[in-house]
Amino acid sequence: MSLRFFAIRMILVCCVVMLPASLFAQTWRVGTWKTAQTIQPFFYEQFAEGGRVQVFPFTNPADQKAALLAGSLDMTGTTLAHAIASASRGEPIVVVAALCNKSSALVVGRDAPIHVPGDLRGRRIGYVPGTMHEILLREVLFRENLDPAQDVTLVRVDFFDMGLALARGDIDAFLSGEPFPSLAVHQGLGRILAYPYFDDAIGPINAGMIVARQTLEKRPELVQALVATHVRATRHLLGHPEEWLGAAAEFGTPLDVLRIAAGNMELAWDMDERFVAQVAALGARMLELGLIDREPDYGALIDRRFVRDHVADGSSVR
Repeated sequence: MSLRFFAIRMILVCCVVMLPASLFAQTWRVGTWKTAQTIQPFFYEQFAEGGRVQVFPFTNPADQKAALLAGSLDMTGTTLAHAIASASRGEPIVVVAALCNKSSALVVGRDAPIHVPGDLRGRRIGYVPGTMHEILLREVLFRENLDPAQDVTLVRVDFFDMGLALARGDIDAFLSGEPFPSLAVHQGLGRILAYPYFDDAIGPINAGMIVARQTLEKRPELVQALVATHVRATRHLLGHPEEWLGAAAEFGTPLDVLRIAAGNMELAWDMDERFVAQVAALGARMLELGLIDREPDYGALIDRRFVRDHVADGSSVR
């Protein structure tokens, strides 16, 4: 090998070594649920710039967070209630984008003589303890001056069993997340009594995308790339609702049911000041209910800098 050829080869090697890591193919590991309202990560691959995406589906937000903190995921979805509970225990997670809003509904039997939430007095209501839906249910009862310990009977029922429990008469109502309310309507078992969103308190917030604080501090460029991909995927699906619902139907929920639910599901990415205020209202309500021992530092829990860059370049979607 000539000295000249060797020198050229070494220059080329040095140039490759000095290339920024972003130019190399990366695999981004992202967690979410297989639901219509949390579908965006399944579209990340189409909109990722400089990275490949591997999506890991979960059924439990606690498992998603555990995988994130163990280093098995780069970013994952979680409910905002779970994010607040985790942060209140000092766990190093940060919310970097919204994932979805709405997606909850209070359902009663199709022919039940229950026409307003106040008519729930003396009724049995199905719920899943410790979830966002329990908090919303208790908010409804609070606003109707109904004591959950005396004026109604709260019955623990799994999400998948709520429609059947309603049909059997085991419960008179339930508050759950989509698609179960719309499925009960589609099957003729129930009707929507109310959508439990109160803009003067918790509002429609539901879930967000979180990263580990260590990732945020050591690899902010990765977080920026992931959030940018999330924004692009969310905007695309909002602009193509049939593609969104068609893809969601592949998870197992009939398309007709998803079309009923579509008005009660909102894909999201932005986190404005109202979002932050509603997260704080949610945390305050969780503290009152004894679900957390103390409220977290919301300024540390929510990092808005990565979504701010995208507000000016298109319509902000909450």
